[in-house]
Amino acid sequence: MALFIADGDRFVPTDYARGPWSPDSLHGGPPAALLARAFEQHEVGDPKLVARVTVEILRPVPVAPLQVAVRTVRPGKRVEQLEAVLSDDEHELCRATAWRIREAEVELTDDVEQIGAPALPSTTSKMDAEWPWQAFHNEGVEMRYVEGSFDAPGPCTSWIRLRVPVVEGEEPSGIQRLVAAADFGNGISHVLPMNRFLFINPDLTVYAYRQPVGEWMCLQSRTHHGPTGTGLAESALYDCEGHVGRSAQSLLLDHR
Repeated sequence: MALFIADGDRFVPTDYARGPWSPDSLHGGPPAALLARAFEQHEVGDPKLVARVTVEILRPVPVAPLQVAVRTVRPGKRVEQLEAVLSDDEHELCRATAWRIREAEVELTDDVEQIGAPALPSTTSKMDAEWPWQAFHNEGVEMRYVEGSFDAPGPCTSWIRLRVPVVEGEEPSGIQRLVAAADFGNGISHVLPMNRFLFINPDLTVYAYRQPVGEWMCLQSRTHHGPTGTGLAESALYDCEGHVGRSAQSLLLDHR
């Protein structure tokens, strides 16, 4: 299985891509990973790093066949900007932009700091409560918590691994794995009771300053709340070799 099954120029979501708020819509991570894949594969030439991805979620992404259209906004040999639209038969669902930066051997000074990653726990973490449907957060990924947990409010550090590919038959790239994991930042670091409040992110921005490696990605996440029903979740991102980037999500806060 996978998060999506390719059917011509469409991608059909599976149960592994469903979200936590409703069984009829997707978790933000799978569409974001699908868009990251599109940015990687668009007009491939010299090696380039997808250094920044911003996904704007225009409406809930339904469990329905989806299409991705990509175009180059600003071409360049060293830096280029791309734009993508995720849609179904009726609506634009997400808009995304990305910066791709050329990769080259650039000798650095010896005093450049290398930040190591938190230790990867040996056992998989389980949710305290059973979820009423199969979804991305409980079946599509494996989680191992270093600090905090999905069931406990407050800052959280968690390693996350895709259990299934983004697209059936393909090995997910490091950027796809990183973007898919990054959307968990607001969920794992929530500070309000989940049974009383919603904290939905209408966007996700992921920065990476090198190619992520390995299956496991780590988030050190914290949520901040404003006094007017808005918030921000931010995460330091790691892979097995150390620090790799950062992500941020705007938050809509409301009562259930």
